Amino acid sequence: MTTQRWKCIVEYDGSAFCGWQRQEDNGPTVQGVLEDALYAFCQQRITVHAAGRTDAGVHARGQVCHFDLEDRPISEIDLIKAFTALVRPHRVAVVQAQIVAPDFHARFAAKNKLYTYRILNRQAPAAIESGRMWHHRRLLDVDLMREAARHLLGHHDFTSFRDSACQAKSPVKTLDRLDIEVVPYDEYDGRELRIHVQGRSFLHHQVRIMAGTLLMVGDHKWAPIDVKTALEARDRTKGGPTAPSDGLYLVRVDY
Repeated sequence: MTTQRWKCIVEYDGSAFCGWQRQEDNGPTVQGVLEDALYAFCQQRITVHAAGRTDAGVHARGQVCHFDLEDRPISEIDLIKAFTALVRPHRVAVVQAQIVAPDFHARFAAKNKLYTYRILNRQAPAAIESGRMWHHRRLLDVDLMREAARHLLGHHDFTSFRDSACQAKSPVKTLDRLDIEVVPYDEYDGRELRIHVQGRSFLHHQVRIMAGTLLMVGDHKWAPIDVKTALEARDRTKGGPTAPSDGLYLVRVDY
């Protein structure tokens, strides 16, 4: 039996999922939903490999995955239509599908990942987008947050910004981009902060810990230099808090 390797771009609302990775009897996962859809489509158990394993509650606009499907006459549009029908009622959408070379790998071929962390900065919490952003009432000092962010750019040991359960062999990572965008959220002075983070790979909870740390600076609980001190300490207990998962989005993966 010959197979074709497919690359798909997937969007999902992570609110109802226990993360990307399929788990045994521990609730729904995005991988599980996609693999069950493929089984319904072709009656074969096929493993779907992702560019990155998002945690419980984390969303994606541009997750990339690949899988090997028995060679058959099906168009890219028809495969998307099949997924659309078979993933229901889950909030998962395959937005692009294409045949790729047999040696393509969604994880190992990735050159960069872009994550965005969203913070709603106003007195009232979100009603329509509840569960899709972190709410903070007090006005955040974005200039101080940007000053602090500069200390994290580049090649560093990020031990202070990794979860204690992180299984990465090395805490050393390169952060290529860390900037903060401010956009109006409503017509009543509410605003949204978007923390854009880009690099080839990240430690477990690294982006969420950096977001939590920068919020501490914006809330005048830390000074920007405290972020540099925490980074150089190489000690998780010296880093800031882990921001909630529901504000984090995997936006794009570059190859």
